[in-house]
Amino acid sequence: MVQVVHSPQQERYEAKVNGEYVGYLDYVDEGGSVVITHTVVDQQYGGRGYASKLVRYVLDDLRGKDRTVVPLCSYVADYIGKHPEYSDMVAAPGGR
Repeated sequence: MVQVVHSPQQERYEAKVNGEYVGYLDYVDEGGSVVITHTVVDQQYGGRGYASKLVRYVLDDLRGKDRTVVPLCSYVADYIGKHPEYSDMVAAPGGR
């Protein structure tokens, strides 16, 4: 089971499995929108679906806070493309 911890002061969500750190998602909070810059899963944990679980958690968390996202991270952009239920969260150019 993936546990995600949000660290707002670091602008980062961290993923752990059984207490082991497996990866993170970095962002920049720009007020109404959150710019997602990087999603990283340590190589030894790759291919297990941890990145998608982390991204889903983050998007659900941001949706609950009525935030939009700017997916600069290609993984997040691809994830949203494959999961259109999140497409309404993508910020329009120049804001919401």
